[in-house]
Amino acid sequence: MARFIFITGGVASSLGKGLASAALGALLQARGYSVRLRKLDPYLNVDPGTMSPYEHGEVFVTDDGAETDLDLGHYERFTGVAARRSDSISAGRIYSNVLEKERRGDYLGKTIQVIPHVTDEIKEFIRIGEDEVDFMLCEIGGTVGDIEGLPFFEAIRQFAQEKPRKQCIFMHLTLLPYIAASGELKTKPTQHSVKELRAIGLAPDVLVCRSEKPIPEKEREKLALFCNVRPEAVIAAQDLKSIYEAPLAYHREGLDQAILDAFGISPAPRPNLAVWEDVVDRIHNPEGEVRVAIVGKYTELEDAYKSVAEALVHGGIANRVRVRADWLEAELFEREEGIVSLLEPYHAILVPGGFGERGTEGKIRAAEYARNRKIPYFGICLGMQMAVIEAARNLIGVHDAGSEEFENAASGQRFTPIVYYLKEWMEGGRAQRRSAGDAKGGTMRLGAYPARLAEGSQVAAIYGTTEISERHRHRYEVDISYRERFEEHGVCLSGLSPDGRLPEIIEIPDHPWYIGVQFHPELKSKPFAPHPLFADFIRAAVEQSRLV
Repeated sequence: MARFIFITGGVASSLGKGLASAALGALLQARGYSVRLRKLDPYLNVDPGTMSPYEHGEVFVTDDGAETDLDLGHYERFTGVAARRSDSISAGRIYSNVLEKERRGDYLGKTIQVIPHVTDEIKEFIRIGEDEVDFMLCEIGGTVGDIEGLPFFEAIRQFAQEKPRKQCIFMHLTLLPYIAASGELKTKPTQHSVKELRAIGLAPDVLVCRSEKPIPEKEREKLALFCNVRPEAVIAAQDLKSIYEAPLAYHREGLDQAILDAFGISPAPRPNLAVWEDVVDRIHNPEGEVRVAIVGKYTELEDAYKSVAEALVHGGIANRVRVRADWLEAELFEREEGIVSLLEPYHAILVPGGFGERGTEGKIRAAEYARNRKIPYFGICLGMQMAVIEAARNLIGVHDAGSEEFENAASGQRFTPIVYYLKEWMEGGRAQRRSAGDAKGGTMRLGAYPARLAEGSQVAAIYGTTEISERHRHRYEVDISYRERFEEHGVCLSGLSPDGRLPEIIEIPDHPWYIGVQFHPELKSKPFAPHPLFADFIRAAVEQSRLV
């Protein structure tokens, strides 16, 4: 039976609950325990799949096809435990489930209320898989005091009451602001946050305090006294140069020991942190630097491409180099005169995924530049489609090549659709069908799908196998009927779906490194296990840097 750790936040958002949860999971693993991390989000969207990346950052996709909060990416990167659909829930999904049950008559005519029906639904979600691991870490999104979060706080209060003593504990993350004029860390916001938490029946066992400065002993004692926690359970969380320092930093502060003490686990197994020490050493002691241009459309918010950014760091770790990634707005490249000067300083170019027509001509020009200049190019999802359209226009003579996705745009421009809307595909032995008029949420090709790689291809050598499985999130596919013409002009479709109908990977053998993939390899990359495509992409960038 799992022990439960509920992680809440107060004072301000974006303090790093997800990172703290992930680091704690890694520390518990280092002591030999099995863990699973889970996110409960109070927003009313059913999932983040239809949100703009500017609203909520990237959408992280699981093997089983769930569109989830980006914090699940942190969980996977720090623990290596593959997230599942049952590891992410929103208030929208909870209310949707309750209303569906009410419509079916499952409640036998009762009046449906937040308590007990909504809270019971939340508790049922929390219980999923509780017999599978030693520790279940459940992060509650938002901050204490948010009106939409109240059902979740009430649900975890009830849940803890129903479990035996010391089977559930609460970790609260807050902010200790530093007032430069007085040279002090102020504890009052944290005191008020804990007071708010206690008013709804929850009391923290461990207090994690984000701060710019170390917490003086006097302030630590004050927090312990007024927040009713042990002094050693007041954990400082200072800013770090790299997020991958977090497990080591939290261990030095005693977070994992404080958690185990709260559960009454003694003696606790000693942690083995060698993996994290090696990761941090490689980050802080690189043997070179490469510059990568990321040509995208959501570049104003790095969280929109969070997994891509982290996977590039992992590629740097694999090659013991620092990766300097610059985010370039794709629309800039639609001005012909600026493209050469903008891309000349870079050792590699990456075009990530995205939706819609905006910036696509700029991405196509970036792909053309990389192909002609023999600069390593990595196209992911839409980035692969742009590389295919560029090759169709400039190599095989389809000068009006484009995508059906863009024909629906307001411009009214018509293309020869090298990329088409996928209306039917096989999933788990069953045919999946979609139409362009379907609802947007959850109607894409989502989750893990297998692919077969061509014997002797570059990607087969990189993976070390010809059978792979990768995560997808897209509606449009490259038209396989152009395969022969592409391969006549040096563009190899080196990865296909098992039935041979859907192109999964393209490569140009007569190029130092030019690969496009229809899937999202960044979602499976980890600092201690970099994805092979990102590791080899950065290797190629290192080789390019030696030529400059």
